[in-house]
Amino acid sequence: MPRPTKRRRVEFMPEVTYFKPAGVPLRELEEKILNIEELEAIRLKDVEGLDQQGGADRMNVSRATFQQVLVSARAKIAEALVYGKAIRVEGGIYSYINDAGRHRHGHGHNK
Repeated sequence: MPRPTKRRRVEFMPEVTYFKPAGVPLRELEEKILNIEELEAIRLKDVEGLDQQGGADRMNVSRATFQQVLVSARAKIAEALVYGKAIRVEGGIYSYINDAGRHRHGHGHNK
């Protein structure tokens, strides 16, 4: 039996959670679901410029887990861009602490 997935620490919650190609009605679009922790990995690596160990430390996961999350996120984003799919940001297994010290946990949609 596999180990239960550990909550990944995230420091950012997006205000915009849906992206779609211009000029295509929603009803005609397929979606890719990008989990909150996948967006966090993209943010840490590609926006903040951290190396994998730095990103892993910030998310409180191993370097290998950070790499797996990052590869999954990039594959979903690439597929959406290449094939004109929408991206919905939601779900995942994460723990978020906002600036006020309040905790928020997420679960589900871990695809």
